[in-house]
Amino acid sequence: MADIGQQALTFAWLIAIIGTGMSAAAGINRKDAWTQVAERSLYVVFFAITVSMAALFYALANHDFSLSYVAAHSSRAMTLPSRLAALWGGQAGSLLLWGWMVSAYGAAAVFLNRNSNRTLMPWVVMCVLINLLFFTSLCNFVSLPFERLGPLDVRSDGNGLNPLLQHPLMTIHPVVLYAGFTGFIVPYAFAFANLVTGELGTHWFQTTRRWTLFAWTCLGGGLILGGRWAYEILGWGGYWGWDPVENAALMPWIAGTAYLHSVMIQEKRDMLKTWNLVLIGLTYLLCVFGTFLTRSGVVQSVHAFTNNGLFTPIFFSFVVVTAVLYFGMLLYRLPQLKSSNKLESMVSREAGFLMNNWAFMAILVVVFWGTLLPVVSEALSGQRTTVGPAFFNSLEGWLTLFLLFLTGVGPLIAWRRATIASVRRQFIGPAAFGVVVGVALGATFWEGATVWALGCWTLSAFVIATIFQEYYRAIGARVRKRGESVPVAFYTLLRRNQRRYGGYIVHLGIVLMFIAISGAAFNEERLENLKPGESVTVNKFELRYLTATANPEQNYGGATARVALYKDGEPVATMLPQKRLYWLEQQPSSIPAIYSTWLEDLYLVLNEVEPDGSATFKVHRNPLVNWLWIGAAIAILGSISIMWPHPERGPQGKQA
Repeated sequence: MADIGQQALTFAWLIAIIGTGMSAAAGINRKDAWTQVAERSLYVVFFAITVSMAALFYALANHDFSLSYVAAHSSRAMTLPSRLAALWGGQAGSLLLWGWMVSAYGAAAVFLNRNSNRTLMPWVVMCVLINLLFFTSLCNFVSLPFERLGPLDVRSDGNGLNPLLQHPLMTIHPVVLYAGFTGFIVPYAFAFANLVTGELGTHWFQTTRRWTLFAWTCLGGGLILGGRWAYEILGWGGYWGWDPVENAALMPWIAGTAYLHSVMIQEKRDMLKTWNLVLIGLTYLLCVFGTFLTRSGVVQSVHAFTNNGLFTPIFFSFVVVTAVLYFGMLLYRLPQLKSSNKLESMVSREAGFLMNNWAFMAILVVVFWGTLLPVVSEALSGQRTTVGPAFFNSLEGWLTLFLLFLTGVGPLIAWRRATIASVRRQFIGPAAFGVVVGVALGATFWEGATVWALGCWTLSAFVIATIFQEYYRAIGARVRKRGESVPVAFYTLLRRNQRRYGGYIVHLGIVLMFIAISGAAFNEERLENLKPGESVTVNKFELRYLTATANPEQNYGGATARVALYKDGEPVATMLPQKRLYWLEQQPSSIPAIYSTWLEDLYLVLNEVEPDGSATFKVHRNPLVNWLWIGAAIAILGSISIMWPHPERGPQGKQA
């Protein structure tokens, strides 16, 4: 089966070469018959890589330790889901997954546009196939998923996957994240085709709107799943540490968010054409660049893959060449991208979106510089200079507050030019509500609150009030004029104007996530050594250490502590934090116990069990943290409501 997988991978590489040449020829000669041949070659590449994926899954499921990849990333002690997840747990397998997803997106885009966008399709196919040619080249010649061990090197068992990755979230987090990374290939390819052909209107991004939103949603979902995994497994009490690999996924999400907002101006006012092409190109290039960072050994991270000697220069060259080709074509078309409309007033929705773009770019620059600073400093001085979370938090904090402000202001200001009367009518109520809430919460929590937290609460209340006001007015109008019930009016609004009212749901979710982040101002942390029967008090909670028992398992040993949890003197739970040592990998791990409520988490880590029977615990109290997951779920639901298919409407409002 492994031989079939390798042959299919080689076949995919050969067909990608042929298809790339055919698509270029079809675009130059404008022959649709040649375009169809190129499109079929993309289908064939997708099928061939699918066979390779199935072959590697089969090898992992059946302990084929004659393959170097299987021996390095799985073992007999691992469960079947963990063995299958090992496919993306190593460099070669993750590159194969990347290529398969790109081919799947490309094949789906070709199929759905088989009767439309015919002048763009040869260049779209060529762009996708060039990317596939690169990734299949890596899998065939640099990082080989089907490389066999020598006869004397084959063992009866493998090294196993990193124990930290043997978690249910790791079976879905990388897949969702990669679906986001690779999903941007479709809007990127259409943007590239748009530049090559000179068809510089709005049709290309209208065609790819749902593709972009789906990729953006997957990337955001992957980020939040990664944060949840870190929170449950790494045992440090948090969910985001500004790790280089985290930042590598955050950067394209930031650029993609800016793009999703910016295209609305081009569609409505025929402005920011250059901005939009820059943003979508930057988004996909950051996806590829992030993949390079995590697999080249350039940055140091617990999440990063090891470096292969040839890998770094090859991958970096691909990133540079791709950037030069795309932005070179953009510069060539720059004279044709001038807008016929100008910004008429700084008090307008266009100005709000423009400031939104600049704020996102400022945030992106900070993340990019903080992530690459160790690499740059080492190249210039020979010493690796790193920055910690304090650097990012101090700079990003004020920028995110500005973005939060724009989240409430932008959608309510009129296009072109807003009058003082309209601004007063739209904002006096939400602004007053925000100030009242901010003052009330500030007076209540003055001793512990930071300036950022106070600003976050005030602006969050303001944004929530603007969202409520928009829904209240629109639903009220439908109830009065059409006699609809409130649920029916709400549903109708979402169906008739998904982008606007679904966008408000996304904004609400993001605001709740900001509120959750503000809870970090009140985090408490304690480090205590307790003997059996002793207790420690954190806020309203009392934790009483009972005992610790050994837990020798097949693939790890260690101890589990039993801790009784009381709240206001009443027993509420028994917490069971663990300290593990994985035998095969000789890797220690702390598995926290978490007691969750709507308002806070109590997070308990077992650091060590001493010879005298006492145990050292680290206790974290994390207020509001669960609203991060709730807010993310609401934002994803909002995205789904925007993407949900709805009947197209003609100019007279009739269903087309």
